[in-house]
Amino acid sequence: MSAITELQSLHDRLTPSARMPVVFLGHGSPMNALEDTAYSRSWTELGKSLPEPAAILVVSAHWMTRGTTLIDVSAMPRTIHDFYGFPDALYAMEYPAPGDPALAREVVSLLASHNSAEDDTWGLDHGAWTVLRFLYPQAKVPVFQVSIDMGRGLDHQLEVGRTLSQLRDRGVLILGSGNVVHNLRTVQFGGAPQDFAVEFDQMFADRLAERDLKSLADPARLGNLLRMAHPTPDHYMPALTIAGASDARDGLTFMNDAIDLGSVSMRSFVFTA
Repeated sequence: MSAITELQSLHDRLTPSARMPVVFLGHGSPMNALEDTAYSRSWTELGKSLPEPAAILVVSAHWMTRGTTLIDVSAMPRTIHDFYGFPDALYAMEYPAPGDPALAREVVSLLASHNSAEDDTWGLDHGAWTVLRFLYPQAKVPVFQVSIDMGRGLDHQLEVGRTLSQLRDRGVLILGSGNVVHNLRTVQFGGAPQDFAVEFDQMFADRLAERDLKSLADPARLGNLLRMAHPTPDHYMPALTIAGASDARDGLTFMNDAIDLGSVSMRSFVFTA
């Protein structure tokens, strides 16, 4: 199924509801924010299908902490250009959306059992703003980020997602941004999808569709394939957060099921009530 067909199917199934969808986007290269690509076009189309939320909570692969889960409580999150060697036009981009300090502080309390704390120094890293600028280009919806505690296991991110899921009934869009496969050590510009990337990506999709979340968060069961797909798990963990925020009532839609640069999966998915 093409990305456009998938998005049309999603649009047809989205009905007015108090319960917001949860979204995971494979963000890939920062250049997707600058260039007209199939991925950036799909994010624009997805934004047209999604309801406008009261606020957006983002879990990005690019805000990593250890021993704590930080929540950005700043009133005006800064746009972070956390990459190197790209065109000047990319560094000039801004996403001037407001934050939501009151809601963010509620999330600090909500995640107290996950050793949460306030932070007012982070902002919006490129895992957030490079996709948000297509989903909600007017940058009017309040947005804030929640960090990934790299000192905890994969199953911890499922738990974080389950805890955050109650925000869906308050009009909050929970957005994860990373990549289902992310091995920059084996990137091949213009190269064909590598076997391990295709295998892990399809395995992830199959188990997610089966709601077998436990196996997706079990490094022992994933074995060497996980280590090949993710030399470090930072880009995988937001996908688990979003999976954890879903439940049995949700329908699942995949989009952008492609391997870019040989070893970066752009697979994205949306859970809708």
